[in-house]
Amino acid sequence: MKNATSRGLVPRHAIPQVEASLREARVVIVNGPRQAGKTTLVRDQLDPEGGGAYVTLDDETELAACLADPRAFLERPFADRPRPLIIDEFQRAGDRLLRAVKALVDEDPSPGQFLLTGSTRFMTLPTISESLAGRAHIIDLWPYSQGEAQMLGAGADTFLPRVLSGQSLREAFEPGTVPNRRDYLESLCSGGYPEAVRIGSGARRRFFHNYVRTVTQRDVPEISRVRHVDELPRILRFLAATTAQETRDTELAARLRIDRRTLRANYLPLLHTVYLAFELPAWSRNLVSRVSRHPKNYLVDTGLAAHLLGTTPERLAESTSPSTGPLFETFAVNELVRQAARFVDDLGISLFHYRAHTGSEIDVIAETDDGRIVGIEIKAAASVDRGDFSHLAAVRDRVDRLDDIEFVRGIVLYTGDRSHSFGDRLEALPLAALWLPPP
Repeated sequence: MKNATSRGLVPRHAIPQVEASLREARVVIVNGPRQAGKTTLVRDQLDPEGGGAYVTLDDETELAACLADPRAFLERPFADRPRPLIIDEFQRAGDRLLRAVKALVDEDPSPGQFLLTGSTRFMTLPTISESLAGRAHIIDLWPYSQGEAQMLGAGADTFLPRVLSGQSLREAFEPGTVPNRRDYLESLCSGGYPEAVRIGSGARRRFFHNYVRTVTQRDVPEISRVRHVDELPRILRFLAATTAQETRDTELAARLRIDRRTLRANYLPLLHTVYLAFELPAWSRNLVSRVSRHPKNYLVDTGLAAHLLGTTPERLAESTSPSTGPLFETFAVNELVRQAARFVDDLGISLFHYRAHTGSEIDVIAETDDGRIVGIEIKAAASVDRGDFSHLAAVRDRVDRLDDIEFVRGIVLYTGDRSHSFGDRLEALPLAALWLPPP
């Protein structure tokens, strides 16, 4: 990796994943939201051995050449530089490009031939049927985590692997390192898009306004023939207003006045495909007879959500603000999503939410492939009490009676600055525990 810090760039946690994949796979695909930093990563921070060539299909001439003769486009010398050939926004060329890539790597199975970046979820693109199965590694690059945005180093953003290993984090914070509530609200409203983090609040509003317009009015029509594209910003604003809530298609469709089947089959998948929103599925291990099967809806970035809601740190600080709790939960869940993507190869972490019809509810269940689970509750309050742990304790006691899974820890994240034990494997931690590195 090039020395990103000395050149004013923010080191990304995904770089070791990409470098390892280039040594192992013929094709590496870096997916992520537009403006998440994919181009900066592959052009300025990644230094594959021997160099490489770069081309972007956002250039209309390059795109036209690629569509006219994909194989010739891939085989041209690019100033005689060796592989990998880096193709930015590859999804614009669709299946024709990927079939040519497949043919070439089948003829020569050497690793590290192509590095493709795209602003859509590769596996859910309606315009692409070629999966490159067995030939490609797929890596998600999200907007900055807090550890990246604050340039805290490789030890930052390691909450999930540390707690899943059984570590207690109660002694993991040095005095004065924990943000206050105002700091959290400022970070929440800034979000994680590199450009939005860098600029002031006025310019940030213009950034988000143009971001939504670009993604919904340009990117979506390129990948789908969905009718009424102009409905997408309205749906996105409604998803911002219901972030951290269960997605109930019938209610959502009725409130939006859109056919339920059209909403679920077209509009919601498109917003997920272009990385504007995502869902956490419901978790069930038959702990009780009836649990919710509805996923929970989240926006990919709280800065974008705050913009769509027209809110600010000052408004969120008011005790009557209805958006503060949901946005804090969305903020924390996004940090967890970024960590799950970072450590997917090591731990195979999947994220869920849990709600039983008895009333027991847990914001996030993190489960590894080998059956270890951590339950996480997220509170916007600056204090906690024993009642905040009742649902975690109930799930802990039920899981302890099962043989195939292990309840490692139940954690309440809150905006206070102290860590506390609340009994057997139950802890209250500052929200910043998600990203602060070990002391």
